[in-house]
Amino acid sequence: MSHQVALTLAANVRAGEVERLKRLLATMGDGVANTSVVDFGALDGVHFARFVVLDEAADLEGRPLPAALLYMSDLDVAWERHLGQLVDVAGEGLDRLFEHCDGYPEAALRTPERRLAYLRDHRVKEQAFYVNTVGRTSRQIREEAQLRDRLEDFLDGAGDIRHRDPSEIRRAVRDHVEADGSLRSVLKPPEGLDLAFRLRELGHLVAVPLLLLVLSPLLLLTAPVFVVLLRRHERSDRPPHLKPPPELVQELASLEDHLVHNPFTAIGFVKPGRFRLLTLTGVLYAIDYVTRHVFNRGDLAGVKTIHFARWVFLDGRRRVIFASNYDGSLESYMDDFIDKIAWGLNIVFSNGLGFPRARWLVLDGARDELAFKDYLRLHQVPTRVWFSAYGRLTCANIVNNERIAAGLRGEGDREATERWLQTL
Repeated sequence: MSHQVALTLAANVRAGEVERLKRLLATMGDGVANTSVVDFGALDGVHFARFVVLDEAADLEGRPLPAALLYMSDLDVAWERHLGQLVDVAGEGLDRLFEHCDGYPEAALRTPERRLAYLRDHRVKEQAFYVNTVGRTSRQIREEAQLRDRLEDFLDGAGDIRHRDPSEIRRAVRDHVEADGSLRSVLKPPEGLDLAFRLRELGHLVAVPLLLLVLSPLLLLTAPVFVVLLRRHERSDRPPHLKPPPELVQELASLEDHLVHNPFTAIGFVKPGRFRLLTLTGVLYAIDYVTRHVFNRGDLAGVKTIHFARWVFLDGRRRVIFASNYDGSLESYMDDFIDKIAWGLNIVFSNGLGFPRARWLVLDGARDELAFKDYLRLHQVPTRVWFSAYGRLTCANIVNNERIAAGLRGEGDREATERWLQTL
């Protein structure tokens, strides 16, 4: 398997156990996970992973929502395999975490099979999932980064080699790689996407437009009704501009910027009424379609700094959680979205309670920069336990390292060789 999958687990925390669980998470990381409870680095095919706690809340009708422990990971392996390995490698760590949650097996009953069954039962399906580049594995990323580091050392120690003819430089570099057994694997092309996955994706790519074509008469008839209802709901929106508490901002800031990229986790309520829920459901389905078939090669509608992202309904579709892994600071991340795809933010988040008022689903909204940034901070969840398999690499670094490795394969003409040298 060489395509990427998401895994989301959600388990309700028992009453009175939230603070104890938070204290445990505090020992597991300060924005970057350590290995004290779960060693993510010992698991196969993990790009990113996190544990977060959602505090107790009340829904829009005043009904209580229990606190919850969430686990989210971005994987190169099937989620079932990952859970099995998680139980095998970190069974005791899982006990320490999930023993605070409803229904977790009692100590005397904690067999690997029961742990695995519990985790499977608490899997939540993602509504949409974005992968920067489908098929690029965590192992490939790390090996190509190692290649770049070793080539820089080689070139720095090779005297005047940088002043030679480009073809000679490339030949010397390739000879060096072939002679180093630990680097030789990068001379082989990446494994590529398996046939079954490509056939499934092709079927999905074709089936959805065909279905829309069949339904087009009905969609054309209902479109005016949708537009009228949309404007009626938008005009009735009176979102207050609420400032996030200073202590929340301080806590969030203390957990950020430890590596060249950061996690983002935010949760919010869907606006009341069936119309908003149906609209958001359709929007997320559309996002999943375009991220699978259009924005799957390092570019999310102009934003090139996101590694992975997901949108997940929780609590019977009353809330939505959004989680991503992005390069740089949160400020630059938010500015990137506002400047490039504010309309995309509006399509999704204008269906969330408290979002700055939008027009026609795509206008205004996130363009109110201060209100939008305060909205995000207010809904952000502190992410103390977060793992990155390649914390010193931005998306741009990863792309460049991939070009370096690709340039060593086969034979290139002089122009291609000169372009390749510019990547070093």
